Amino acid sequence: MADAVQSSNTGETDEAVRPHRIVIVGGGAGGLELVTRLGDKLGGRGKAEITLIERTRAHLWKPLLHEIAAGSMDLGHHELDYLAQAHWHHFRYRTGEMIGLDRGRREVLVGPVSEENGVEVTPARGYPYDTLVLAVGSLTNDFGTPGVAEHAICLETPDQAARFHRRLVNACLRAQSQNEPLRPGQLQVAIIGAGATGVELAAELHKSTRELVAFGLDRIDPDRDITLHLIEAADRILPALPPRIATAATELLTGLGVKVYTSARVAAVVPNGVKLADGRIIDAELVVWAAGVKAPAFLQNLDGLETNAINQLVVRQTLQTTRDEDIFAIGDCAACPWPERNGPQHNAIVPPRAQAAHQQSTHLAKQLPRKLAGQRLVPWHYRDFGSLVSLGEYSTVGSLMGKLIGRNLFVEGYFARFMYVSLYKMHEYALHGFIKVALDTAVRLITRRTEPQVKLH
Repeated sequence: MADAVQSSNTGETDEAVRPHRIVIVGGGAGGLELVTRLGDKLGGRGKAEITLIERTRAHLWKPLLHEIAAGSMDLGHHELDYLAQAHWHHFRYRTGEMIGLDRGRREVLVGPVSEENGVEVTPARGYPYDTLVLAVGSLTNDFGTPGVAEHAICLETPDQAARFHRRLVNACLRAQSQNEPLRPGQLQVAIIGAGATGVELAAELHKSTRELVAFGLDRIDPDRDITLHLIEAADRILPALPPRIATAATELLTGLGVKVYTSARVAAVVPNGVKLADGRIIDAELVVWAAGVKAPAFLQNLDGLETNAINQLVVRQTLQTTRDEDIFAIGDCAACPWPERNGPQHNAIVPPRAQAAHQQSTHLAKQLPRKLAGQRLVPWHYRDFGSLVSLGEYSTVGSLMGKLIGRNLFVEGYFARFMYVSLYKMHEYALHGFIKVALDTAVRLITRRTEPQVKLH
């Protein structure tokens, strides 16, 4: 069988007989769920050729990154190989990073892939499509703040999360072995951005650092020596969520000894700390930047497609881009209208949440077969099921159902924790089905009882 991703200038299968080519770029939560469903529904039945283009080799649900960074979760237990998923669910996986688009030739342009030593693995090439779905997610927005690239770690990828954890472990080992007293800022962590990621990371780090120190690092007193700083430019943490959630999270974090700074704008990240706009210096050996998101910059130059100020592709209610009905965008890289949004905001767009990507992938999995059949596409409408913030094993707080019941239902404790875990299980269910999820969950529960509760390297 000829490779379905040969460039369009190399002689293609006759248009009258070849299957419809659907290309999904981006293997995050929304993209991988969509390509899995389409592979089962269309690819396995020969109704379409389904291709996933993704630069990494394995998938991890992005909301888990803070647990990888804290060391409370082992990356190897939760990664999913794209090649394996493609084999099981009847789609093709092609490695590479999208760098451009040729709408005239209907090709996705992908850059070359090379090993660390520069040896080329795959060349630059174009992948032809009939229908294209962009699900490339988002990146951290540093707003041009000096020093972020040089001195802070962002939590965008599993590699970055694992790198932060290694630096955390090394910092503790260094403090354990030195003879001199701790210097200012040593064993202190500054987290810039108190959205869900920053707040969840602070809670996880409080717990995991204590478990780490308990493994023989007896010269470190975590209550005395380890300090976590949570810095937010808005007047409260979790500014995008209801105030009651923010209040509950603030009370819990401050009770744990986390230093919370609000209305604190960061002017620069310096080699050993953070400089605030009011001149204050927060000494910190490790700095995490978790403030703000934007879509990848290459989306600004996709052959005339419309984007907004943070590089998101502007789409209609059908999730089609405004200037090309054969190109769709979902997840954090899409600016989708939210007409049901109440309040004074005009032209509101759907927020960048995991539940939005999940809903959009589910919707498109039903609509793309309609497109192939020449039927009218049904508009997508975002359903706000509320927000949950996990504070590790200390607590979980949130609001459920959003506007669906006319008001927010505040939840916390074990019930909220169960609902939070259920979000990940829904993602796994979409990828694997019930039996595999049940078996994997059982194995993880058993493994957790036979291994340290924190990653030690």
